[in-house]
Amino acid sequence: MFFKKQTVTRSGSLSSVAWRRFKKSKTGSASLVFICFTALVALLGYLVTPDPTPYANDQYLELGLKKPGFSVLMLPVRDQSARPGHNIIKTMLLGRVKSLQNIPIRAWSLRGGYIWFIEYGSLPGDPSMVKTLPTGSAGKPYIKRFWLGTDRFGRDYLSQLMIGTRVSLSVGLISVLISLVIGIFMGALGGYYRGWVDNLVVWVINVIWSVPTLLLVIAITFALGKGFWQVFIAVGLTMWVEVARVVRGQVLGIREKEYVEAARALGYSDFRIIFHHILPNVMAVVIVISAANFASAILMEAGLSFLGLGVQPPVPSWGSMIKENYGYIVLDYAYLAVLPGIAIMLMVLAFMLMGNALRDALDVRMTEV
Repeated sequence: MFFKKQTVTRSGSLSSVAWRRFKKSKTGSASLVFICFTALVALLGYLVTPDPTPYANDQYLELGLKKPGFSVLMLPVRDQSARPGHNIIKTMLLGRVKSLQNIPIRAWSLRGGYIWFIEYGSLPGDPSMVKTLPTGSAGKPYIKRFWLGTDRFGRDYLSQLMIGTRVSLSVGLISVLISLVIGIFMGALGGYYRGWVDNLVVWVINVIWSVPTLLLVIAITFALGKGFWQVFIAVGLTMWVEVARVVRGQVLGIREKEYVEAARALGYSDFRIIFHHILPNVMAVVIVISAANFASAILMEAGLSFLGLGVQPPVPSWGSMIKENYGYIVLDYAYLAVLPGIAIMLMVLAFMLMGNALRDALDVRMTEV
C-alpha cells in the first residue's frame, strides 16, 4: 500500500509539472487552441456552416466562380416535396434537407398578389425573362452573402472548407487510433518476450517499412475500394510500424527494471505486467508520436483525395478541393486552390508544433526553473 500511494503521488506530480511546461510554450499553447477550434468546427458541422445542406452541396450554377464577399438576392420558394427533420443531432452530423428552394434573382416587385422577378442568369432588360409566383408559394427575398465566394458549381466555398475540416480530423483521429492499437500490441509483444517473437515482429516491421508509405496506402485503397472508411483503414494500417518500433525499444529497456522483476517475483501475469507496469511508462513517447502521425495522416488523406483515391464526391475534402481547382491557379481564381492548401498547412503545422511542445514538456531530463 505504501509503494502504491507513493507511485500515484509521484505520477501526479510529474503530470502537473509537464502541464506547466506545456503551458509555458507559446507555440504549443497556440497550436492547442487552433486544434481545439477546428475540432469544435468539425464537431458542430452543419450547425455552424452557412450552407447546412448535406455535404454543403447546395449548387447555383449561375453563381459559379464568384469572388469572396459576393452577395445576391435570393427568392425562397416552398418545396412541398421536402420533409426536413428537426433533430439537432441528425442535423449536426448529416445536414438538413432544404424546405425552401432559393432562386437567385436580379430584381423583384410585388403586384396583384404575385411576386414578379427576374432570375440572376437572365439578361437585364429582357421582358420575356420576367417571371411570376403567387405570394403564398414564395417568401420575401433576402440578401445572401458568400464570404469566400463560390466554386465553379456555385457552392458556398466557406461551407466546403468547414466540412473538409471534419474529414481531415476524422481521418487523422481514427487512423492514429488504429495505428496505436496495432503498434502498441506488436511492439509490447516483441519487446517483452524477445526471442523468436521479437524476431518475427522486427521482420514484419522491416517488411512494411521497406515499402514506400504512399504506395502501400494506394495498394490498400485499391484492395478495399475508394470511400470514406476505406481511407481510415488504409492510412491506419501503414502508420503502426513507427509506433511498434518505438514501443519495442522502450519495452526492451523497461522490462529489466527492478519493479518489473518484483512484479514477476510476486507472480503477476505477463498481461498485468505489460499493461499495468510497463506501458504506462511508455505512453509519454507514444503521445508525441501520435501527434506527428496525426499530421502525417492529414497529409496522406489530402494526397489520396488529390489523386482521386480518397473520399469521393460530393463529400468535401481539402485534397479534392485542390484537385478540382488547381487549374485556376494561373487565372484570377487562385484562392480556390490556395485556401484548402493553407488549411492543410496550418493543421499539419499545429500538430507538429504541439508534438514538439509535448516532447519538451514530458522530457524528464528538463528541470523546472
